[in-house]
Amino acid sequence: MVASVGEAAVSGVSLVDNINILIINILSAIATGGAVVAGHYIGQKSKEKACRSAWQLFLLSGVIAITITAGYLSFQSLILTKVFGNITPEVMQNAKIYLMITAISIVPLAFYNSGAALFRAMGNSKVTMWVSLIMNAINIAGNAIMIYGMGAGVEGAAIPTTISRTVAAVIIVAMLFKPDRMITLAGNIKKSLRPEKHMLKKILYIGIPNGMENSLFQLGKILLLSLISTFGTISIAANAVANTLTMFNILPGIAIGYAQLSVVSVCVGAGDIKQAKYYSMKLMKLTYFSIMAMSVVLFFTSDTILNVYGLSPETEALALKLVLFHSIMVLTVWVPSFSLTNTFRAAGDVMVPMIIAGVSMWVFRIITAYVFSYFFHLGLFGVWVAMIIDWCFRALLYTIRYVRGTWAEKIAPSKETIKLAA
Repeated sequence: MVASVGEAAVSGVSLVDNINILIINILSAIATGGAVVAGHYIGQKSKEKACRSAWQLFLLSGVIAITITAGYLSFQSLILTKVFGNITPEVMQNAKIYLMITAISIVPLAFYNSGAALFRAMGNSKVTMWVSLIMNAINIAGNAIMIYGMGAGVEGAAIPTTISRTVAAVIIVAMLFKPDRMITLAGNIKKSLRPEKHMLKKILYIGIPNGMENSLFQLGKILLLSLISTFGTISIAANAVANTLTMFNILPGIAIGYAQLSVVSVCVGAGDIKQAKYYSMKLMKLTYFSIMAMSVVLFFTSDTILNVYGLSPETEALALKLVLFHSIMVLTVWVPSFSLTNTFRAAGDVMVPMIIAGVSMWVFRIITAYVFSYFFHLGLFGVWVAMIIDWCFRALLYTIRYVRGTWAEKIAPSKETIKLAA
């Protein structure tokens, strides 16, 4: 829909969305920390502690989201100028409008992510599915009305996004107040709002390394966008469209990864390492076959899908090349590179995987991208080749760590308390 407004609009939205994804990763990391801690308590059959950890998660995510929103709005011009200084004035204007509006949705998104993570920890992902469907229905309908019906520009994409996230947050938080749930927010609200240092530390122990890993990863992508912006609007638009389509390629892996995190964390809380390993491998196999099915679909339908965007022939050809390349390469090492980290996080093994991911991102993806793009003159395609090299390195080290069982040594479960590290 944004593509119907023009390539400058697509470029502006895609650039800001890369910053937004950085923020979403931080919020998701905190939600993941809360879900793991709650999952451990569920494994120990301690409902009271699981409920207390839920309140602490909402307190923490709320404070972080408000802080991010304030900084984002205060320094939006500086952020866009420093990160994407080489873009055209038209792209910059679209980026500013989209940033200002979507920034309002950061706090609701933090609450939605926290609520969704807690429902997944309870094994009730059906709730998150329905709330997500409602959220996306509002977003899509709002986009259509504002862009096609009212002739709006990028604000036609930003306003419905903000509204849909707010509605989703209200629904999912309200559903957590049902007292019969395994994790509920019902009870003495005033008492629950008091910060509990030991629980906050447990959430942050998982959340901070996870957030740093995801943030470094996304920050690297943003720096690469600075490189891509020097290739011109064609490359920016092709990269944006290709990123959108290839996300469908890995969505099954991301979705199953949430299940892997929840299931393994409950097994860890119960002290059953054998079951943790069993379900980890079972879900990774399912991830691989799901991604394979999506790769086949994308490989044969990408050219048809790209026609919908109304891109220039040059932009469409470049985007198609990237999508086909990704569809083939994702079958090689994506699963061990990304799925194994869910098992590590569920077990409290977060520091070493974070270091591996950070080193791999900065050494292999960023440096190699500049080498391929400038010295071998591969342009945007060189950036995507560097991405695959990054995957290979991480997949190798994560696999070695999993096989050696180093991650399992971090587990020291107790019936009375959770020890996330030996």
